[in-house]
This record gives sequence, structure tokens and C-alpha cells, in this order.
Amino acid sequence: MEPKDTTISEAFKGFTNEKCPFLPCHQGVKREFNCLFCYCPLIAYECPGPYKTYTDRNGLTRKDCSGCALPHDGYVQSWNFIQKWLEYPQPWSGKPQTDPPVARPKPAPGAAEAAAAAHRRPKAD
Repeated sequence: MEPKDTTISEAFKGFTNEKCPFLPCHQGVKREFNCLFCYCPLIAYECPGPYKTYTDRNGLTRKDCSGCALPHDGYVQSWNFIQKWLEYPQPWSGKPQTDPPVARPKPAPGAAEAAAAAHRRPKAD
């Protein structure tokens, strides 16, 4: 059992750094601004958030997620959004986002449970 499963408090799901000089870094946030995902854990994965692509100075294609407010819009909402997408992450293809975004494939039966079980296994020394 994870500690988050034993508490009724949802304080771990977010916070707002009122002293951040960049706040608000994303426009369009309608609920409390969640700074927990300042650097989005979905940057390496396909996601429904609006993003553009660019080529960096080393010639690598990168995601520009500056137009996305999904991980910042409300503590509970953004927490649930990130957790949902991390249950079955799909590596980002390196291609621009389609309009509408391509739906992620459904996990094979039992895949989510197997991934969760693998995450819970103690690591060997």
C-alpha cells in the first residue's frame, strides 16, 4: 500500500508557488494553479495536451508544451490527468501533433496490472 492510499488529505496532489517569478507561466488555467508539474512528466510521451515541435541547435526534434495548461489546471484535476496518462505511457513519436490528437491505443488486457505489479516489486540489491 502506498502512503497516498492511507490518507484522506489530497495535499500531495498540488501546490501553487505564489512567489515564482514566472507565475502564471501558462494562460487559460481556470482552477487553482498547480505548480507540482512545473516540468511535465509527459514530455517524453504522447499526450493530448496541445504542443508544437521545434528543432534544437543539435538538430533534435523537441516538444514545445508552452501552450498546454493541462498539468496546471487544478490540483486534483491535473493530478488525475497525469496519473491517467502515466498508467499506460506511449513514447512520443517525435512527430508534430495531429489535429485532433491521435487517440492512444488501449492497453492489452492485464497490461496495466502487470506494470503496476512490476512497479511495486522490491529492487534486488
